[in-house]
Amino acid sequence: MRQAVRIVRGSDARAVARLLDRRPDRSAQVERQVAVIVDRVRRLRDRALLEYARRFDRLEGAIEIGQAEMRRVARGVPLPVKRAIGTAAAHIRHVAARQLPESWTVSPAPGVRITQRVEPLDRVGCYVPGGRYPLPSSLLMTAIPATVAGVPDVIAVCPRPDPTVLFAAIEAGVHRFFRVGGAHAVAALAFGTESIPRVDKIVGPGNAYVASAKAHVARECAIDFFAGPSEIAIVSETGVPAWIAADLIAQAEHDPDARAILFTPVRTLALEVAAEIARQLPAEGPAAEALASNGGIVITETLEAAIALSQRLAPEHVVCDTAAVAERLTRAGTVFVGHHSAQACGDYMTGSNHVLPTSGAAAARGGLSAADFVRTSSIQAISAGGLQRIGPPAVALARAEGLLGHAASVSIRLEAGRRRARTARGRKGAR
Repeated sequence: MRQAVRIVRGSDARAVARLLDRRPDRSAQVERQVAVIVDRVRRLRDRALLEYARRFDRLEGAIEIGQAEMRRVARGVPLPVKRAIGTAAAHIRHVAARQLPESWTVSPAPGVRITQRVEPLDRVGCYVPGGRYPLPSSLLMTAIPATVAGVPDVIAVCPRPDPTVLFAAIEAGVHRFFRVGGAHAVAALAFGTESIPRVDKIVGPGNAYVASAKAHVARECAIDFFAGPSEIAIVSETGVPAWIAADLIAQAEHDPDARAILFTPVRTLALEVAAEIARQLPAEGPAAEALASNGGIVITETLEAAIALSQRLAPEHVVCDTAAVAERLTRAGTVFVGHHSAQACGDYMTGSNHVLPTSGAAAARGGLSAADFVRTSSIQAISAGGLQRIGPPAVALARAEGLLGHAASVSIRLEAGRRRARTARGRKGAR
């Protein structure tokens, strides 16, 4: 039987490092090409955008798909798929509604009032990949949290949307849809052209060109995060070998650069999973390529060591056996608990967002949520009495930092308040 995935021992530090310590591949050639594309779209707007769309996206006809055209094309989606998209959308809305931060007001001291204000962004752009497969689920995962957050103008871009993607756009409440992709689409969203209006934030996964373009425009337009190749780690002692193998293969089929790794202290489980991978894995395709180059099974001394390796990786997805283990897997985009919790269900139906951090970014943040589509700002009000309470320590701190202008801006108010108080006392005494 062919060896479809490597098996390494946790004690082999060099082999483990090769498997785990991989950073995003920032190709110098890709970076140069993207820099040119982004700059040309910024300067030439539609002229450059349409040139690239015809060249790379094979665009023919209008760049925008109107609502009537979307509905006409979407009528061809089979009823079971429509129902599946509707169910997924309902679950995503249910979860997103709980993710929104709330407005509140507190008074940390008498006369001091702080209000947190939560407002939706004005316009967002949702990038939907159009590569090997149509991805209506990615549209749902980006656009629905935006509409739940109350964003009044949600724009979607996809180079070659099929009817399922357009039906998902209707279901998600997308306001405008453009048939364009790649770095030029990202630049158009970030800077605006005659056809595509400028957005406040760009979200959604894409290939290396899309990821590079998002990094290029991030100084001038907010993005969600860098999204590299997909990742899955499985930490297991008691899993079903055939199911574990299926999960690893499922994630690996996203991209030849995807990572799929099992960490286990049980040698027999490792060998059985390897055998199942060899049995289930297609002979060719992205899954076979990904598992051969980036996949692996690590046999650790203990469960604690397996958990530690997953924490070091900080992967996009983690699958584990029990809730007790899940509590310890704190560095992951999302954690699936229990043998029946297939990671693929999270890609489609659980309602939790599948746009997740990769390449170790899960050490610092979680996945996309409705909270990514709002602005939280504060409103501060200080009364005259409140200033008398917090002003003197503010002056002391400002002087300690050497910022005498800061100190003076508070002191001048404090002194005015003291004069008013002395005047009021004088008038009262005169009566």
